[in-house]
Amino acid sequence: MNGEEFDELVSFFDSMARTSWLKQIHDTLKEMTGLWNGKDVLDVGCGTGRLLLRGAEEANRLVGVDLSSEMVKASIQQFFYHELSGKSEFLVADAEKLPFKDDSFDLALSTCVMFLLPDPVQGIKEMCRVLKTGGQIAMLNPSEKMSQETAVQYAKEKGISGFERIALLKWSNVSTKRHRYTTEEMTELLENLQFTEISHSEVLGGLAIITIAKKKETTLK
Repeated sequence: MNGEEFDELVSFFDSMARTSWLKQIHDTLKEMTGLWNGKDVLDVGCGTGRLLLRGAEEANRLVGVDLSSEMVKASIQQFFYHELSGKSEFLVADAEKLPFKDDSFDLALSTCVMFLLPDPVQGIKEMCRVLKTGGQIAMLNPSEKMSQETAVQYAKEKGISGFERIALLKWSNVSTKRHRYTTEEMTELLENLQFTEISHSEVLGGLAIITIAKKKETTLK
């Protein structure tokens, strides 16, 4: 999908970000990344900016990029509403070619994005490039267990219905057609990019994985 195709889905993705299951995942990811006090934080594929809002009061600077100009407009409006425009910036950009200098951020986030890219490895390399030494990467991706069948079963077990169920099934449908990595594959990929302290945590009953890692002093360019 290109940016224009995502433009038409702003309302859907904003509603998806407010589902109980994705809100819980965002809360978990925020908790796992710790306090954002004084940090410069980047969200790659920021959507409507709701993940960044979780640490907005703590962070020094919040930057979001998205391929969709309408998502960026929604994020700008979101932060204006919360009186956070002064410490935030949102712009249209390609995750595989981020418009930032090396070593610009303390924390780089990406949720439900890397697996959609034509070349996820290049996207992760870019996140690594713009991270400062010792900076942290945090990603949410579907696991190899994700499928329409397993998503339906999970929704049934958890009593997820209505739009929340529709959003989960749509996500599962897209993810099965794109890139998925096992935790072993993701660990190897990140180690090759000179990340350390790599950890994986299952969410959604193992249908998705939160990956956290720290950038070493020497990185690939």
